[in-house]
Amino acid sequence: MATTAFPTRDDFAAMLDESLGGADGGFEGRVVKGTVTAIENDLAVIDIGLKSEGRVPLREFAMPGQKADLKVGDEVEVYVDRVENANGETMLSRDRARREAAWDRLEEEFNKEARVEGVIFGRVKGGFTVDLGGAVAFLPGSQVDIRPVRDVGPLMDLPQPFQILKMDRRRGNIVVSRRTVLEESRAEQRHEIVANLEEGQVIEGVVKNITDYGAFVDLGGIDGLLHVTDIAWRRVNHPTEVLNIGQSVKVKVIKINHETHRISLGMKQLQEDPWHGIEAKYPLNARLHGRVTNITDYGAFVELEPGIEGLVHVSEMSWTKKNVHPGKIVSTSQEVDVQVLEVDPVKRRISLGLKQTLQNPWEAFAEKHPIGSDVEGEVKNKTEFGLFLGLEGDVDGMVPLSDLDWNRPGEQVIDEFKKGEMVKARVLDVDVEKERISLGIKQLGSDPFQSARGGEEGGDLRKGGVVTCEIVEVKDGGLEVKIVGTDLNAFIKRSELARDRADQRPERFAVGEKVDARVTLFDRKARKISVSIKALEVAEEKEAIAQYGSADSGASLGDILGAALKAREKKGE
Repeated sequence: MATTAFPTRDDFAAMLDESLGGADGGFEGRVVKGTVTAIENDLAVIDIGLKSEGRVPLREFAMPGQKADLKVGDEVEVYVDRVENANGETMLSRDRARREAAWDRLEEEFNKEARVEGVIFGRVKGGFTVDLGGAVAFLPGSQVDIRPVRDVGPLMDLPQPFQILKMDRRRGNIVVSRRTVLEESRAEQRHEIVANLEEGQVIEGVVKNITDYGAFVDLGGIDGLLHVTDIAWRRVNHPTEVLNIGQSVKVKVIKINHETHRISLGMKQLQEDPWHGIEAKYPLNARLHGRVTNITDYGAFVELEPGIEGLVHVSEMSWTKKNVHPGKIVSTSQEVDVQVLEVDPVKRRISLGLKQTLQNPWEAFAEKHPIGSDVEGEVKNKTEFGLFLGLEGDVDGMVPLSDLDWNRPGEQVIDEFKKGEMVKARVLDVDVEKERISLGIKQLGSDPFQSARGGEEGGDLRKGGVVTCEIVEVKDGGLEVKIVGTDLNAFIKRSELARDRADQRPERFAVGEKVDARVTLFDRKARKISVSIKALEVAEEKEAIAQYGSADSGASLGDILGAALKAREKKGE
């Protein structure tokens, strides 16, 4: 009320502020107390001391699905949305009042890191909505449970504790977690259970989950890992071969980590260790029968009995197949015969051999084909060392370059052979330990140096002897000749074609022409032979001079040679 008869503009403003709740912001946006003056249909008429009353739906005063317990004269808290709308009515809200009160309460709980009770009532993108007693919070899908939950139906409309992770009053954003509460409860429970467990204790549990590496067993509130290697003494490729989800099993506590609450379990530890006395059971070189259980790049595992496996290394699988994957020699579940090579009870290892149960193919070859016998094989490969032939028994033999031909170099002869061609050869040597077979092709024919003896046709085939040669090829440097009556070839140098320099001309001779020459070198071991026409002429000259006289006696050289030639012709007749 104005204190003067003539109120000013300021007095009028002060009176207006007072009527609206004061100069500090008024009633709008605040929670105030009001009195229920009447209940009209589904509306409650509430007086908060303003010039007009407000109306609030009754449903805002009741829980979802229930009736409002409200009567005239009750004092309630409401939120003033607007002091006056276009119709002059005061806009009030009970929900907004409850929400504001809830925010105050939740902020206190959030600061104390205390748990709050809420109800999951709806589903939104990425999670769920939770009613925290008036305030709506967001529950991410990852925070519902410790493990992913497919069906959230049983958790809906059920009061349960939550942990507030984040609050933003200005934006009206609240994020809660149910998972955090469960983890804390679980941690307390796990700690209590772990404290009562001891290593070596035998307990019963239920298979809760199965993975590739093992199974998780529920021990009554805490899970223990039963590794696949601890299920049985024998090889278990996958836990499902032995266990099923929901199956009750008796296990032994192997190890407990009190810090991480991790428990390692074992089933095979409740059974007798089959490795005890293994050396007496499987002596060295003993031949056994087993089944292939697993194949790797380095070999194959063979089960000798349940719980006992041995390794056949790839080097012990085949005599002849060296760089081959074990899967190409044996297959899984195949029954095989093996031989014990080594037993190590400390490391629990047994080395087995597969090839030792089969005859050594090199020994078999040596028995069937002794040295000096002839064999036939397919040309497998040509190298700088020689020719490789594939022989029976899946073994290879090598023909060195020096054993390809008697007369020609091996580098030249090897080009005449083709891969896949069948070739005959002679066995020269068999080394079983080194797995080598030496063959020779030239040995199939006779050695021309060893068989060359000379004769009437070939002449005297020795150093200093005279032989008849057939010209095979005329070259600038001399003559390529073949000694008649033999398989020997020789080369007469240009300087050895005649005694006189003027006659040392290869063009004087023709291919197919036969000439006499003197053997200047004949070495069977070194396989060398040299002949010379010049040496023959010089030798004949010396012989004639010695027989018919010398130039000092008065006879000329022509007379001496003429007499020698006549004597030679008469001898030839």
